[in-house]
Amino acid sequence: MQATETASPPSRALLFMEGRAVFELGAFVASLPWLRRLPRGDGHPVLVFPGLAASDLSTRPMRGLLRNRGYKTHGWQLGRNLGLRPGVFGGMLQRLDALTDRHGEKISLIGWSLGGIYARELAKIRPKSVRQVISMGSPFGGHPKATHAWRLYEFTSGHSVDDPPIKTTLSEPPPVPTTSIFSKTDGVVPWQNCQQANGQKVENIRVEGSHMGLGHNPMVLYVVADRLAQPEGKWRPFSYPNPLAGR
Repeated sequence: MQATETASPPSRALLFMEGRAVFELGAFVASLPWLRRLPRGDGHPVLVFPGLAASDLSTRPMRGLLRNRGYKTHGWQLGRNLGLRPGVFGGMLQRLDALTDRHGEKISLIGWSLGGIYARELAKIRPKSVRQVISMGSPFGGHPKATHAWRLYEFTSGHSVDDPPIKTTLSEPPPVPTTSIFSKTDGVVPWQNCQQANGQKVENIRVEGSHMGLGHNPMVLYVVADRLAQPEGKWRPFSYPNPLAGR
C-alpha cells in the first residue's frame, strides 16, 4: 500500500488518547523479563534518532534493551530534535560517518517519527554505510500538514514544512532493507502516511499503540529486535509467529 495524498490528521479522540504512552512505558517495564529473552543479534552498531522535540533521553529504554541484546547502540548526540535547523543534517551525516569509521561495519538506523524520516534520508545518501532502516510512526508520505505536529515543527525549525531545506522525495524508500512500523490508532500522524509502496526489501508492519509510546512499546521492540537479528545480506519480510506451530 502507498500513502494517499488525501489522508487527514488523526481524530481529536485519538490525539487525546496519546496519554496511553504512560501506560505503555509501564508495560515496557513489566515486559523487561520477556524482552530480555529476545534473540541476540551479531552485535553490529545501531544508531537511533529521536522524534520531534525529543532528545536521546526518549530513546534510552530502546537503546538499553538493544544493548542488553548485544548491539552497540548510539544516540544521535545532537540535543533536542527541533527540526532541520542549519547544520543539523550535516551533523547527522558526520555522526554516521564517525560511527562507520569507528566500527568498520554497516550501521542499522532506527528513527522515531521525524527521526525515521532522517534515517531514511541518511540511508539514501550513505547506502554503503547503512545495513537497514527501521522507522516508527514516520509520516514520509502524504501531505506534510496532515499531522498534528506540523505547526510545532515550523515553530522550532524556523521553516515551512512545504519548503524543507533538503530537496528529496520523502516517500521514496532508501536502497537498503527498510521497515516502517505504524499504528492505526496513532494520534499524531495518519497511519496511511507511514505506508511504503510495495517493493523489494520494503515492508510495513502494523502494531497497536500510541504515537508517543512507540519507542517503548513492547510489540514495537519485539519487531525491532527481530529485524536487527537477521544476518546481514539475508533480509526477509517480517511475519508474526504462529502460536499453533509445532502442535
